[in-house]
Amino acid sequence: MSRGPALTLRFVQLVVGLFLYGASTALQVRAVVGVSSWTVLTEGLERVVPWSFGLITVVSSGVILLLWIPLRQRPGIGTLLNALAIGPSADLVLWLVPSPDGLWARIGLFVAGLLLLAVATAFYIGAGFGTGARDGLMVGLHDRLGWPVWLARTVVEVSVVIVGWILGGDVGVGTVIAAFAIGPVVQPLMPVFRRFPWSPERAGSARRGLEARPTSASEVA
Repeated sequence: MSRGPALTLRFVQLVVGLFLYGASTALQVRAVVGVSSWTVLTEGLERVVPWSFGLITVVSSGVILLLWIPLRQRPGIGTLLNALAIGPSADLVLWLVPSPDGLWARIGLFVAGLLLLAVATAFYIGAGFGTGARDGLMVGLHDRLGWPVWLARTVVEVSVVIVGWILGGDVGVGTVIAAFAIGPVVQPLMPVFRRFPWSPERAGSARRGLEARPTSASEVA
């Protein structure tokens, strides 16, 4: 696939993945069975510093990016769009989707949101434009330390929940389930969304194959 169309398809993959990421966050909020780990941390920080929820989210993103330095992660356009796109998409889905009545309906919505979050994470990261600040920790631990994706994600999620809970953030059953489940769910999806015909990894593999291929009969001999 030529570079122009491939780049366009990668950008579409990025935008769709980020929209789904925001939508998944909204579904979990509407389920009302426990907020995500990072929301627990933000709620806890609200009790410590006199800042708004949004300001804490922005500042914490900056602090998290500093942790990228020892992990040798580099921000990309996906990092910027992550901050700009997820919030509005979450607001849109929150406006469209009300909280369901009944415990089983809320549990179903939570599970749907959790699965969608895993798909969205693998989808937008697979586009190759860089991760959001928080997902970058998972990728950095995987790349730098060789940890499996599921282990890196679980360590990050559980650590964030513990710190947020100590600071006074609200923890529910859904929070605990998500902290331990999201990593193993994301793990098998990561390679899938990195193997589209337009993905940078496929393009790199094709180039390496062409470079390794003999160019004349004499080279074959």
